Amino acid sequence: MNEPEQPSSPDEGYRDDELTQPLSLGPLRPDEQSPRPPADAAQADEPRYDGPRSEAPPAGAPQPGVVQPGASWLPPSSPPAGPPDPWGGYPPPGTQPMPTEPPAHRASAGPRARVSGWVWPVLAAVALVVGVLGGVAGSVAYDELSDSDAPGTVSGGLDDVDTVSLPPLSAEQEGSVAAVAEQVLPSTVQIIASLDGEEGGATGSGFVLDKQGHIITNNHVVESAAKEDGKIQIVDQEGNRYDASVVGRSPVYDLAVLFAEDADELPPASLGRSQRLRVGEGVVAIGSPLGLSSTVTAGIVSSLNRPVTTGESSDDSSYINAVQTDAAINPGNSGGPLVDLRGQVVGVNSAIATNGGGTISGQAGNIGVGFAIPVEQVVVTADQILKTGESSYPVIGAQVQTGVRDGSGARIDKVNDGSPAADAGLEEGDVIVEVDGDRVTDGIGLIVAIRTHQPGETIEFTYERDGEERSAQVELGAEQG
Repeated sequence: MNEPEQPSSPDEGYRDDELTQPLSLGPLRPDEQSPRPPADAAQADEPRYDGPRSEAPPAGAPQPGVVQPGASWLPPSSPPAGPPDPWGGYPPPGTQPMPTEPPAHRASAGPRARVSGWVWPVLAAVALVVGVLGGVAGSVAYDELSDSDAPGTVSGGLDDVDTVSLPPLSAEQEGSVAAVAEQVLPSTVQIIASLDGEEGGATGSGFVLDKQGHIITNNHVVESAAKEDGKIQIVDQEGNRYDASVVGRSPVYDLAVLFAEDADELPPASLGRSQRLRVGEGVVAIGSPLGLSSTVTAGIVSSLNRPVTTGESSDDSSYINAVQTDAAINPGNSGGPLVDLRGQVVGVNSAIATNGGGTISGQAGNIGVGFAIPVEQVVVTADQILKTGESSYPVIGAQVQTGVRDGSGARIDKVNDGSPAADAGLEEGDVIVEVDGDRVTDGIGLIVAIRTHQPGETIEFTYERDGEERSAQVELGAEQG
């Protein structure tokens, strides 16, 4: 196999001393949900200028209106300065665009020119054609979302869906767990999926990605249902249930994207940046631990860039460059959002450290050490899945030891012929100690460091061979998963 994550032998694998586990909840049943309440009145659209248009300004005057840039799915580095313009660049009602120079006076008040009779039928025909074309474009966009080979995919990925990236809380509200919960709970869902053929055998959590009805969760929550074409439902804060299907999964990153066509009115969660986090900063975990829906717990960021692996065997291992938190996380929290105190998602809760204890479900509970997938990785993987229904991850085409954790580096056990590692001159026995200048202490750290990059990128490896330190430029390959 052309994967770096496999140990050189079963005896050297990382599974013997594994301390983390995925959080999906097995046969526990969630509480009965209340029936769907009557639909509320539709919310008013954003304010816009629908009043009478002003006469065109004279020649040389600026035209009203501004060009709006295309929406980006990447979170901004900082909120835009000043409040947004509620009129979208148009003058508010009751105002006129102001010319830069006074209009010239008319020389005389002669009779007005008449419009030829043939102009009106032509204008009517043009308007009809434009209307028809607009309708066709709208139907094409809808078909692109709903009738593709993989239901729920969109050709443009995150650029073609409506996500949110501005913080929902003001500076005055920031820091309040109650305010965070009020904002994010409506965007958090419980997930009920079949497990080994048993309907509703697995429960987890997720959050709303966009206004089109896409949901983010962990792969291990829906993996069994996806393989067996089992039933998957999402349950919102009000107890309403929606049927969902899997758009695509990434076992490597333990992420999945679901599509619930009837859930397009659920509000999307705001996507933040884990790179802004500082150790000690407050965070909130939201989800359905032990089947208890809409549960909120709070804590701090305990560590950043923590290399961990989850899964019960080397075949289903996921390697995470995790955000570590002491916010209470339990089985059933899997896939739910980890949120900063601005109300933005900074990670996806995925694993907990264990001490060998167990619960009624056979899984250990919270001991104050939980791990979340950084939101930056979620964005990259979700974009890939939305485009094609699949995701890819970077590889170097070498096998490394993952059971040795003495801090000396990552030892290469095998280099595949024709692989990126071979092309870069790496050999069996080389010990990788740095990736792009960042220290690597073991095989898990190397795999995590590689997977924070994208296929096609070139990264620098610093390694030791025969007591001598060397460097190599490695162009990353790609595999699906």
